[in-house]
Amino acid sequence: MTSLASDDNLPAGAWDSDLDYCPTLTDAGRRMLARLRGHPAAPVYRNRSGNKLQAHEVAALRAYEQEVMDAVIGWQPGQPPAWMAAFLERVWATVPHYRACGSPPARLQDVPPVSRAELSHDIASFVPDDADVARMINFQTTGTTGHPLLIASHPVVAGRYLAYHKRALRRSGVSLRHGAGQVGVMLLGHQRRCFTYVSVTPTMGESGLAKLNLHADDWRHRDDRARYLDAMAPELIAGDPISFAELLTLPMTHRPAALMSVSMMLLPGMRARLEQRFHCPVLDIYSLNEVGPVAVHDEQAGGHLLLQHRLYVEILDAGGKPVPDGTRGEITVTGGFNFCLPLVRYRTGDYASLAHGPDGPVLVGLAGRSPLRYRTSSGAWINNIDITHALKPLAIALFGVHQRQDGGVVLRLAPGAMAQAPQACALLAPFFGDITVAALLAEDKIIQYTSDLQEAAA
Repeated sequence: MTSLASDDNLPAGAWDSDLDYCPTLTDAGRRMLARLRGHPAAPVYRNRSGNKLQAHEVAALRAYEQEVMDAVIGWQPGQPPAWMAAFLERVWATVPHYRACGSPPARLQDVPPVSRAELSHDIASFVPDDADVARMINFQTTGTTGHPLLIASHPVVAGRYLAYHKRALRRSGVSLRHGAGQVGVMLLGHQRRCFTYVSVTPTMGESGLAKLNLHADDWRHRDDRARYLDAMAPELIAGDPISFAELLTLPMTHRPAALMSVSMMLLPGMRARLEQRFHCPVLDIYSLNEVGPVAVHDEQAGGHLLLQHRLYVEILDAGGKPVPDGTRGEITVTGGFNFCLPLVRYRTGDYASLAHGPDGPVLVGLAGRSPLRYRTSSGAWINNIDITHALKPLAIALFGVHQRQDGGVVLRLAPGAMAQAPQACALLAPFFGDITVAALLAEDKIIQYTSDLQEAAA
């Protein structure tokens, strides 16, 4: 397998030219793309993509970034922020789904919540009439709920992610500085099949951006992975616990300014191991395809601190009613920065309680998907959060815990984490006694907590 070191080996795409994907591309940007593709240790980049931003949009994104960095998120529970009334009026005037509901609501709580299933059924009815369909980006996500979802987006929306990532990084004392001639961001995956490409970030002086796959099949030699990362020296490395677990196996000497986990739950043990290995902050970002970066884990704040100044969060019970502050329930969001998909009381399928600190609202005890109960060997019931807490000391990238009908528990671990199985079983033994360990072979997102017991639904 050879690296893509010449124009003859460029991956296929909808268009032939890099300028089609990066409309503001300069000679410096072209040199950066050539460097990313042409290094002797470069991986196979299988796809083409880019920022697709026009010049006036680049300027607007710089101004938007400053707005995000300066914003104060100070709303209180039950008191929607000042922008809410105008937002609801605009949504009811332009979005078919809500226009069909009649007059704009007097209160946000009068709006019935919607779920991923409803968006999946008819996503077009949630897209505003004035959305620029010609430049719309559509991508599909399967998630873990069983409802495939086509997301409506736009190049400017994609460009806005960086502002919230910078806000999160600033909380850890990191300011991104790489510009022309430097590689700014590398996005890591570790899958048998992975969308990979190179691009530039125009708001950062056309610093390089690459999405690459650490799976050995995408490289000429396994050792090229560390060589390439060291040669490119990205300022920020983003990925998920699975790709970070693979990164830990590489003899890489480069130390990025920060690591950012943007998908799946990052256990504290894994975060600590990454911090020790790379001597930099490791950020755990709670992010959704439908909403973008929602919050960043902050030990000082006591949970995940909200990042978006135009996103209102409610915590709802199973019946769709707000719960008292500090009570766990389903994270439900209104607003957001995706003008192609404005959301009103969207139930995320994730659970937490809400607290209000000096730096803004905080999601406490964040857990993905519905809460689940497990029956212990003594006959008592525990929450799946108790299992998460028990496994915190371990540097496990991904795991699954399943309870069978007979009460037996199966702990599924990725092959690379099997060495930690004895310790994991010891940590769970006070709850369940004997535990069966099985290999977790899935490379995509999984539902981490499952049960055959009818009484398990919390």
